[in-house]
Amino acid sequence: MRTFTQEEKDLLSPVFWEIDIDKIDKSDFDSHKKYVIERILQYGMTEHVSWMLKNFSENDITDAVKSSRIIDRRTANYWSLHYGINKNEILCFTKQSEMSNSMF
Repeated sequence: MRTFTQEEKDLLSPVFWEIDIDKIDKSDFDSHKKYVIERILQYGMTEHVSWMLKNFSENDITDAVKSSRIIDRRTANYWSLHYGINKNEILCFTKQSEMSNSMF
């Protein structure tokens, strides 16, 4: 079992506020790569992105960017430029969200 260090737990807890980091290990994150990457891209700060880049491959990250329904267009645009992903391959650019931007 690959456990998180206390430093990693402290770092990741704010991004994964609904998860008790003490009750999971790194293999749980590995089996839910897309979810973890999406959350870090959408809600993470620089230090979270640094952790993500060390723990996930470029292919894992680009796959998450391409298929995500969660990340916003600004985030997707940044990572498309960073990794040279064609915007036609990114779901949030090709399909409008069915969720309204307003409660009203």
